[in-house]
Amino acid sequence: MALALSVPETGLDLTGFRDTVEDLLAGFLDRKAPPADNSGSPDLAAPLRHFLDAGGKRIRPILAFVGWHAAGATGDPRTVVRLAASLELFHVSALIHDDVMDSSALRRGRPTVHRALARALQGDDGGVSATAAARFGEGAAILIGDLAMVWSDELLLEGETNPKQLAALWPTLHAMRSEIVLGQYLDLRATGDASPDVSRALRIGRYKTAKYTVERPLHLGAIVAGADQNLLDQLSAYALPLGEAFQLRDDLLGVFGDPAVTGKSALEDLRDGKATVLTALALQTATPQQRRALTDWLGKPHLTEEQAAVARRIIAATGAPAQAEENDRDPLPHGDGRAR
Repeated sequence: MALALSVPETGLDLTGFRDTVEDLLAGFLDRKAPPADNSGSPDLAAPLRHFLDAGGKRIRPILAFVGWHAAGATGDPRTVVRLAASLELFHVSALIHDDVMDSSALRRGRPTVHRALARALQGDDGGVSATAAARFGEGAAILIGDLAMVWSDELLLEGETNPKQLAALWPTLHAMRSEIVLGQYLDLRATGDASPDVSRALRIGRYKTAKYTVERPLHLGAIVAGADQNLLDQLSAYALPLGEAFQLRDDLLGVFGDPAVTGKSALEDLRDGKATVLTALALQTATPQQRRALTDWLGKPHLTEEQAAVARRIIAATGAPAQAEENDRDPLPHGDGRAR
């Protein structure tokens, strides 16, 4: 499949690159639709097309492109396009699974995949109970997420990536996938356990965001262009603080953001009792009375908007948002977490 892409001499055409990735993803998923004469087979690609159509920043594909340029932008540009599209499809898988684990209602301003599937089942068959529909939606979403993960490999393997590039890519791809699972596990384990332990929150953010969102995509793009270990180390030194700043900003938006802008609830992090740097800093500096109130409310599944508003005022009064703002400009030390 011929793909239009700016040649290296034109520099970092991020918009053009993103458009090319979008075209590749759309074409790939269109090919996964069942034939028109096979009406009995469900279109399992449809939820993925709908998910991608809802938007998204495409940070990982763009950073893979940046990493490729950092290493000299050598070789067939279609290779990095295919890698970037594969990373985005894997990310869709991770988000779908994350929404099931967090029981999230919204993603990018739309119902999450498991909620949409549950509603569709009830619409198709009015005799299905809400409980049965919810169970179906969660199970089906896990399967759709699994399929996106499988197809992300297919996207990478079916194109122009040569055996030498694949051999170099696989160790970092495997590491990235292991790291995001570790980050998700740590996040689940800490959810609902309000703690002033900033280092715990940073460790979760390092694996869920700093490495997965910034470091590994830069590494993978650079590896396609033949980067050596010295360049990968330099990319890590840039990526990890940037990724931690990204997570700190996301933590703030998860509590103080406008859902109309962020596309997700500003209640869920509070209701889940997410182990974020923001809440850890608040618990560190809170008065005993403030700490008792936050401990009672963080992780309360039925937290009301009124209670959440009080919790936000307490968090703001502790100075934690200002500390997080300062740290997302000058991130906290990330220790020896650099990937090799």
